[in-house]
Amino acid sequence: MENADNTEIAKFDRLANHWWDSSGAFGALHRINPLRLRYIDQRTNLHGATVLDVGCGGGILSEAMTARGARVTGIDLSVEALTAARQHARMKGVRIDYRHTAVETLAPTLSEHYDVVTCMELLEHVPDPQSVIRACSRLVKPQGNLIFATINRNIQSFIFAIIGGEYILRFLPVGTHQYGKLLKPRELRRWGEECRLQLQDVTGLGYNLFTARYFLTRDTRVNYMAHFKKIH
Repeated sequence: MENADNTEIAKFDRLANHWWDSSGAFGALHRINPLRLRYIDQRTNLHGATVLDVGCGGGILSEAMTARGARVTGIDLSVEALTAARQHARMKGVRIDYRHTAVETLAPTLSEHYDVVTCMELLEHVPDPQSVIRACSRLVKPQGNLIFATINRNIQSFIFAIIGGEYILRFLPVGTHQYGKLLKPRELRRWGEECRLQLQDVTGLGYNLFTARYFLTRDTRVNYMAHFKKIH
């Protein structure tokens, strides 16, 4: 049985035409993408690396990592999002291998194939995030790097990410996130350790209301990124 929420896939299918509109429904992703890329750059070496971008959507991060010299494969279960990703890559002359497949489906055929695996803003949208983590661990090489990005589960994240981000500031469409699916860093760490992944770093992503800018921070109470390394 595929580890997918058909309601979530349909939601992103409907928004597919907005992926590359930096002032539209995915505007927040465009604004945080330089920070995501900086974090990945700091923790890995993208130049010449084989990279798997799990839940790549319209390809915002995939294209950015390709520009850093990575050989990127992007996978997603939204057909419409992948269509947008392929169209934009062709328009920009960028070569990325986009595939319509689940990470669990890919894992048996490409075990320990990738230098870097990124899984950004996906774990909170699937029925079984542990299954995604296990598959990502299987796909990365020993001593390879994995980067996850998700949202913490607490009162602060409910207020700022859901109420503030979706209902007040309208950074994301209403209903993008469900509180019960959000993940605490300790949960992500435990699941990673069960898959031979060793946590290297956890960094938060903050937002300044006065300057309207995102920034990296040690405060992980809302959005955060986690770097793991696969151990033998």
